[in-house]
Amino acid sequence: MNTLKITLGIAIVLVASRFIPHPPNFTALIALSFYAPVFFGLRYIPLVAVCFAFTDLFLGFHAYTLFTWGSILLIGLISKFFFQSIQRRLFGAFIGSLIFFIITNLGVWALGGYGYEKNISGLITCFYLAIPFYTNNFLSTITYSLIIELINWVYSYKRLQIR
Repeated sequence: MNTLKITLGIAIVLVASRFIPHPPNFTALIALSFYAPVFFGLRYIPLVAVCFAFTDLFLGFHAYTLFTWGSILLIGLISKFFFQSIQRRLFGAFIGSLIFFIITNLGVWALGGYGYEKNISGLITCFYLAIPFYTNNFLSTITYSLIIELINWVYSYKRLQIR
């Protein structure tokens, strides 16, 4: 596959998944943040970040933007530890969704968003009230991850058939 096709494919899927109507936090962001570097190398992490930033231009920046962007960069960086098998990749994608959940909600709590108290009770409340958003995040990450794995399997199978 050539680099331009891969780049355009990643960009189109990520941008489209954020712009088309969807339940809150149900996008391809976490799955692509994880899988782009797994299959194509760490050089694709900036592509995902740029696409994310581009969509934020239209969807709006917020006080927690650095937490969201930072978490997707971290997810891309950790992906290199999970490339060995489909099971490890799916587990890594799950870890990626947890990283996003933890970092972004720590940001909400730390910056004082939504009036959470600056104590352990406020932190627990912040995480507890974010669980519905995490549910969508987790489901979208697994859904898009399975789609990516299926595409990878078909592509690998066809490549073997050609030989």
